[in-house]
Amino acid sequence: MPRKRKQQANAWLKELDDLVRGCSGGFLFGIPLVYTMEVWWIGSTLTPAEMLIILGLTLGIVFWLTRTEGFRRTRQHQFFAYFAESVEALALGLVCATCLLVLLQEITLFTPLNEALGKLVLESVPFSIGVGLSKAFLSGDRYASTESTENPKPARLNATLEEIGATLTGALVIAFNIAPTDEVPMLAAAATPLSLLALIAASLLISYSIVFVAGFTNQAKRRQQRGIFQRPMSETIMAYLVSLGVSLLMLLFFHKLGPNVPASLWLRYSLILGLPASIGGAAGRLAV
Repeated sequence: MPRKRKQQANAWLKELDDLVRGCSGGFLFGIPLVYTMEVWWIGSTLTPAEMLIILGLTLGIVFWLTRTEGFRRTRQHQFFAYFAESVEALALGLVCATCLLVLLQEITLFTPLNEALGKLVLESVPFSIGVGLSKAFLSGDRYASTESTENPKPARLNATLEEIGATLTGALVIAFNIAPTDEVPMLAAAATPLSLLALIAASLLISYSIVFVAGFTNQAKRRQQRGIFQRPMSETIMAYLVSLGVSLLMLLFFHKLGPNVPASLWLRYSLILGLPASIGGAAGRLAV
């Protein structure tokens, strides 16, 4: 019995690991489109027939991606297994899109059902594709040995600067594309103190999952690096603060903030942009 329970526990952990990897790939691929108001508007006007067509086309694309990549480590090379994984990827894409649209107050209890469904269906397309491509982003064996005699570990300061530089680069790529748009002020206007706290929590959770849980890169290697902040939680918090700093600089650069803007808006704008910036920062650190 203990052995059977252990096997069941390992099976559940393996399933959770696959789901986290899929969601992480979805967030990496889908986050830019969530901050695009044109997608919100087009989605709110979709008819039921158009939604079904979009879902069908997305399922077909994800099925093709699943045959080559997918989000699971172990594969069963059978048609129905591919189809089942594709349906799961589509469902994960819908869940990821729902979480972010609710978090950003683009879907509320007062949103008409047809409008909410249209936004969800359209926004789920890049998320579902990201799930299907998740294993292809930066895959690696989290349990593999990391010992190397050719590449000694960098000094603590150098390792820390390397982490910060990678975070800056990834956050800058995303924040630079979103900061000049009108989506940030629109989302900030609808944000509540509770939703801002939820944004902080989501930013930390998603970036932590991408770097330390999803298995895109060698997790054991990351944990053995010698940076000052080289512990999962401290690195995640440090990277989030760096991403917030990048967000703030980009908002200043594009004149979205200034000396005449109330301090409350500085905070709102930075936290709103901090979510995609932190995901970009996590993507940057995957390459380290």
